[in-house]
Amino acid sequence: MRRPAVLLAIALAALLAPAVAAPVHQLSSRNKLLLVSFDGFRWNYDQDVDTPNLDAMALEGVKARYMTPAFITLTSPCHFTLVTGKYIENHGVVHNMFYNTSSKLKLPYHTTLGVQGWWDNGSVPIWVTAQRQGLKTGSFFYPGGNVTYQGEAVTLSRKEGFLHNYKDEAEWRANIDTVMEWFTQEGLDLVTLYFGEPDSTGHRYGPESQERKEMVMQVDRTVGYLRDRIRLSGLESSLNLIITSDHGMSTVNKNASDLVELHKVSNFSFKDIEFELLDYGPNGMLLPKEGMLEKVYEVLKDAHPRLHVYKKENFPKSFHYANHSRVTPLLMYSDLGYVIHGRVNVQFNNGEHGFDNKLMDMKTIFRATGPSFKRGLEVEPFESVHVYELMCRLLGIVPEANDGLLSTLLPTLREEAGDAAPSTSLATPPSGSALLPSGRPHLVTGLLVAAILLAKVA
Repeated sequence: MRRPAVLLAIALAALLAPAVAAPVHQLSSRNKLLLVSFDGFRWNYDQDVDTPNLDAMALEGVKARYMTPAFITLTSPCHFTLVTGKYIENHGVVHNMFYNTSSKLKLPYHTTLGVQGWWDNGSVPIWVTAQRQGLKTGSFFYPGGNVTYQGEAVTLSRKEGFLHNYKDEAEWRANIDTVMEWFTQEGLDLVTLYFGEPDSTGHRYGPESQERKEMVMQVDRTVGYLRDRIRLSGLESSLNLIITSDHGMSTVNKNASDLVELHKVSNFSFKDIEFELLDYGPNGMLLPKEGMLEKVYEVLKDAHPRLHVYKKENFPKSFHYANHSRVTPLLMYSDLGYVIHGRVNVQFNNGEHGFDNKLMDMKTIFRATGPSFKRGLEVEPFESVHVYELMCRLLGIVPEANDGLLSTLLPTLREEAGDAAPSTSLATPPSGSALLPSGRPHLVTGLLVAAILLAKVA
């Protein structure tokens, strides 16, 4: 090879070196992302009290008319849908409670938050996906954020205690301060932050109560404090903020004359049942004893006009719920406002969720603001399963296989934000690929010119 050819070869190697040495996310600036969930915030809770801070988010960013959660409309399953982009039958966190039909073990919600195998059962949430692509993530009280997935834990996490006081506004602000430090001092790229209100108040007092209205005002004050802290932390131009929830809330008909009480159903006996998961709002699962499935189903299927009982294989496909090994052969749900009582009546909440996700009382909120979002945009309702794809696009990461569609929420982003991130299809490499990142046309041109010249002089 003559001397000019050698020089051109060296130049070609120099052009290639930066692209080979660094992944896409290191070659361009990246905005951070904060996902905040206020548990049980029904879609219209901002309509009967003043919420100036949530209103400001709508004016300065994106608001959905409402968001439809996944079914079953319970806290842990719906939160896991947000961070996996999967319907519940596909991610496997099918209930708030861990249960084992063989050992008969059932664990309450807070204990289940720390049960490794309940969460880590095949699906990889966005924290782990982001970390595998070079980012740092955090989870503050978010359901599922305190266990490892395929051996990998979230970079930083906090888990709420069993006797945690959900209502403490001072603690809410302290938690926000900690999250801001995670972004500014620890260099985190993604944080999921969870608040247990207004769910707790809605359960205790009911969704139409004055107590719930006051709690919504507390939520709104907290949103204002959060946005102030974002500005004071110097993150306003580099942090995207999404505020949403897991489900809504509905009033329980506690004094109805037609309560759903399985212990009063004629010809039904718990002696025919091997395992039961009842007395958890409007949902129930039954594992009949061997040979008793048909008998139990025939007794219960038309036992009460407010109760809907199905064999697992016949459960409505539109719910995307029953096709998982953790779901028992018989499952049921009740009409809006009715809970399912098992052996005795032990449910006394004034508000409840877990109902059909198509019902308006189960719909929830979606607000988003930040450098990547359009301003003053209200979008039509969408399913929560699509939020994951949006978050991956905001972070510039390639998502895991999921049930969402990027096209659903891509119109909420400014054009440059939508164009800058990699492709979200696992079958397609990220935009420009890791070797030739998008946004570097001069690199591509240089490579082509060098290759042509090298061919001529070699």
